[in-house]
Amino acid sequence: MRSWTVDEANARLTWVAEVVARAMAQWEDYRRLAQRRARLVRQNGHGVVPADPSAIQSCIDELAAEGIVLRDIARGLVDFPARAPSGRWYWLCWLAGEDAVTWWHWPEDGFGGRTPLSDPPD
Repeated sequence: MRSWTVDEANARLTWVAEVVARAMAQWEDYRRLAQRRARLVRQNGHGVVPADPSAIQSCIDELAAEGIVLRDIARGLVDFPARAPSGRWYWLCWLAGEDAVTWWHWPEDGFGGRTPLSDPPD
């Protein structure tokens, strides 16, 4: 597994933000079509509205090829694997709309354990 530094993650953030934005847009389209399909089925039982999740999966795969994990498509939550000086793995954490990667958390703590990089892992 690739280990990212903060500088490396921030250097790729423009690309990551673009891929995440595509995934978020595809997710919204997928949800909208799924809701429409459900409404049509309730109305007349003929609710065939295509909704193809492959475009969403393509975005996830594009990030995964670089070792980046898209955790929450709706919020645009992304984790970059990183290593602390102790050798322990942790996640650099970024949300769509943030200007830079400025948060991290231990794998077992998840998003709720987000800690500012001003208090780095050891």
